[in-house]
Amino acid sequence: MQQYKPLVLAFIGDASYNLYIKRKIIDSYIKVNDLQKQTAIYCSARFQAKLTKHLIENNMISESELLIFKQARNQKSHNAPKNTDILTYKTSTGFEAVWGYWYLNDDQNRMDEVWEIIKTIQE
Repeated sequence: MQQYKPLVLAFIGDASYNLYIKRKIIDSYIKVNDLQKQTAIYCSARFQAKLTKHLIENNMISESELLIFKQARNQKSHNAPKNTDILTYKTSTGFEAVWGYWYLNDDQNRMDEVWEIIKTIQE
C-alpha cells in the first residue's frame, strides 16, 4: 500500500467515515426526515473528538493508530474550523486519519468495532 501523508489519510477518512455512517444510519431504518440530522451528529468534529477521547482513555486504540492520530492532529492546517474550536477540529482530523488508515487497509472489522462504540456514545 502506498504511504499517504497524515492529512491525505484524514481526507480519505472523512469521506469513507461519512459514507460508512450514512449506510449504518440508513440500515437502522431511521425515518428519511431524520437521516441528515442523525448523520450530522455522528459526523461532526465535536462527536469525532468525543469518540476519539473515549477510544484513547479506554485503551481501545493501538500504538500505531495513536501515532497516525497524533501525526494528523499535529499537522498545520490551512483550513480554519467554522463551527468548532481548533483543538476539537484537530482531534477530529486525527480521528479521520485513523479511519482513513482502516479504510485503506480494508479493516472492516475495526470499523465495525468502532461503530458499536459509536452507538453507545450519546451526543
